Amino acid sequence: MSYDSSNIFARILRGEIPCNKIYEDEFALAFHDIAPQAPVHVLVIPKGEYLSFDDFSSQAPADAVAGFYRAAQKVVAQLGLQAGGYRILANTGADAHQEVMHYHLHIFAGCDLGSMVRRGLV
Repeated sequence: MSYDSSNIFARILRGEIPCNKIYEDEFALAFHDIAPQAPVHVLVIPKGEYLSFDDFSSQAPADAVAGFYRAAQKVVAQLGLQAGGYRILANTGADAHQEVMHYHLHIFAGCDLGSMVRRGLV
């Protein structure tokens, strides 16, 4: 699969679609999800054409990988999420229900997030 530069995150990065921005630096952009699944639901996307975790971790330069994850930590700190806890999630591929084929992290917080895995599947 090749990168589709018309995906919504690519368009947000180019400024074609607005977002409710929380943080931005040379490596990443973070913004509130438009359909939040928790009281705090933030997306962090790398600045670059990466389809998934696999693509990003194997193809991005080391400084971009480090900068991206440091940006995610800055968002967590900026929102003060450390005390109550938070979850970071990255879906990769169809079985994980990755909806946008641009690598991204979800940061969830603000409530009891429950179990990671449904009982009976493991």
